Amino acid sequence: MKNYLFLGMMGAVVFFNSCSSNDDNSGQKLLLSKVTTAYYDNTSTPTPEEMILEYNDKGEVIKIKTTYNTSAFEYSNGKLVKSSHYNKEQQLEYYSVSSYNGDQLANVQYNYMNSINNSSVTYGYDSNGKIIHSTHCESPDCKEPTTSSLAYNGDNITVETNNFWESNTYKREFTYDNKLNPYTNVNKYLRIIIGGAYGISMNNYITEKITHKSKNGDWSNNQNITYSIQYNSSQLPVQVIGTEANGKKYVQYNYEYITQ
Repeated sequence: MKNYLFLGMMGAVVFFNSCSSNDDNSGQKLLLSKVTTAYYDNTSTPTPEEMILEYNDKGEVIKIKTTYNTSAFEYSNGKLVKSSHYNKEQQLEYYSVSSYNGDQLANVQYNYMNSINNSSVTYGYDSNGKIIHSTHCESPDCKEPTTSSLAYNGDNITVETNNFWESNTYKREFTYDNKLNPYTNVNKYLRIIIGGAYGISMNNYITEKITHKSKNGDWSNNQNITYSIQYNSSQLPVQVIGTEANGKKYVQYNYEYITQ
C-alpha cells in the first residue's frame, strides 16, 4: 500500500468510468486532507512523512505539500491541465501539461528547468475506458521506456506489472476489502497522476504480493504484506498497518479528512 506521489514519475495508473462519492451524516462530502506515513523497513523508529492536500470550493485539489516538495494544480472544466512542482526552497523544479482524447487522459508531458530531464507518460485504454498500460519515456526517441500493465477485478487493480528495461520486471498482486479508499473523492485525473493501485482502485487492498523476474525469466517472491485497517463512521480508512510475512511491522498510514 505504498503511497508514492508520482509527480513526474512512472506509476501504475487506471481511469474510472464511475467513482462513488462518500458523504458524512450531514450530507457533506468527506475529502482526504492529510496522509501520515511511517515505514519500518529500515528502522524500528521511523520519522513520519506527511502529505497535506488543499482544495478549492469545487472540491478540487489545488495544492499538495509533502516533506520534500509542494505541487500546485490547475483545472479546466474538471480536467487537470497543468501542475507545477517546487522544492523545499519553493523553487520551480518542473511543470507538467496534460492532454486529452475526449474525456480520457492521453499524455502528460513533464518539462524540467534542465530540458535534458524532460519526459512524458502516455496511456492506453481498453474498450471499457480503463487504462491497461502506460509508457514512460525519458528521451524523445523513447529507446528505453518504462512500461506498466494492469489487470482488474471490477474497479480494483489485481495485478500491476512494471517493466524497467528488459531485465528488470516487478509484479504486484492485490486482494481487497469492500470499502471505499481514502482517495474516493479526489479528482479522477489527479488520481491517475498520483498513481498506484491503492490510490486509484475503488477499494482498499488488504494483501500485497511482490515478485521479481530474473534475467532468465524466473519469478521469485520478494515480499508478502498483510494490511489491517481501521475505519471511521463513514467507513473510510483512518489507519492502515502493513505487516510482513515474518510478523514484522512494515508500514503505517494515518488518514485525516475534512468536510465540504
